[in-house]
Amino acid sequence: MQQRTEFRIVIYLLAILAIAIPLVSGEYITRVAIGSLRYVVLAISFDILARTGDLSVGHAALFGIGAYAAALFNVYLKVPTELGPLVGGLTALPVAVALGFITLRMKGAYFSIATLAFAEAMRVLFLYARGITFGAMGIGVPPIFGGNVTVDYYTILGIALASILLVILLERMGINYAFSAIRENEDAASVLGINPTKYKVLAFSLSALLAGAAGGFDAGYITYVYPYEVFSITISVAAMIMPIFGGLYTIEGPIIGALVIYGVEEVLRGWMPFGYTLVYGLTLIISILYLPKGIIGLIKEIEGKTWLENLKRGT
Repeated sequence: MQQRTEFRIVIYLLAILAIAIPLVSGEYITRVAIGSLRYVVLAISFDILARTGDLSVGHAALFGIGAYAAALFNVYLKVPTELGPLVGGLTALPVAVALGFITLRMKGAYFSIATLAFAEAMRVLFLYARGITFGAMGIGVPPIFGGNVTVDYYTILGIALASILLVILLERMGINYAFSAIRENEDAASVLGINPTKYKVLAFSLSALLAGAAGGFDAGYITYVYPYEVFSITISVAAMIMPIFGGLYTIEGPIIGALVIYGVEEVLRGWMPFGYTLVYGLTLIISILYLPKGIIGLIKEIEGKTWLENLKRGT
């Protein structure tokens, strides 16, 4: 119990630090924090879908659709980039609903392969639809909030907090129990009156809403949308590895995983341009071999051992 209290205190201190970062640090640290928070949103979005037992390997499709939606709405309809997260999220959501009814009936690796194929299909589609998307040239858009890094930071921080609150709401409403039942045994969940397709589509839709919002923000923050970047498999792999490393099916896991891995990636980037690929590979190996339940699982295991030791001592 004491360790859990200490852990919560650390979380609160980190939250205070997150609010103060732009006020006490330089532009470089603020931009690194923005990148970290963007991946926090992606990691949470992946985790929401994973709670039903479905692992997406094509999360970049939802991110890219959100980014292109924000850019295209700005170019053709003059929608300001400040609304990019909203536009991106609301565009990716119906795409996920349609895709979900088709692919979520698949199980295991078949669903993962289907999402990967969809991401590649989107990359090719946006690459060759030159008349609308400008193809390989990409799309340039005005910077969100005039390029004010501080406002950019608080914008993505707000999206990250909204993502966390969404997960908390799912757990408080009991929807997470339906997700867990489907993940453990889909047939048994059906017998209990839980509609697997309904809840899987719901999870996929909420996941897409967050991933699309992150993409919509990215369009205005980077000010350029390029098919090879926004539909990159690197985004999909990062969105998958970060919550696995931090701890799936938890609130804190995706956050910790995103912050740690992106931080290490940023350090390695200065030494080797493609250091992040090494980070992703090693993280996946370590997670599978030594941290099957992630960092959060390790913390809970230590807490359990400490509690057992105290019980034996009679304290």
